[in-house]
Amino acid sequence: MDVERLRAACLGLAGAYEDYPFGPEIAVFRVRVPGGAAPPGPGRIFALVRVEVEPLSISLKCDPALAVQLRSAHPEITGAWHLNKKHWNGVRLDGTLDEGMLRDLIEDSYDLVVSSLPAVQRAALGWLGR
Repeated sequence: MDVERLRAACLGLAGAYEDYPFGPEIAVFRVRVPGGAAPPGPGRIFALVRVEVEPLSISLKCDPALAVQLRSAHPEITGAWHLNKKHWNGVRLDGTLDEGMLRDLIEDSYDLVVSSLPAVQRAALGWLGR
């Protein structure tokens, strides 16, 4: 998967947006936390991509038990660099991992983040759970 298809997969999720708080080499994908009484702050991160490194890699949030299983079954999935390895996986995009599985991992990361939002914010995103 190239960077544009990866970007499209992340931005295709409700409320998702991209920014570069760590510099131009790391794309951060967040879910915008909808409205409320206070002005919304930065959204919650569900993916980080090192865009200028080959092969591409993406860091995704993951349930801790599933993270261990994925790492043992797929050598291209490891603990994410510079993130809490209990909750974040790093996925090397060298063509080994099936694109459908990668999309599922992106959606799972997004779902973990959105599921932690208050019900009113989940509803504003149109999120029904997966």
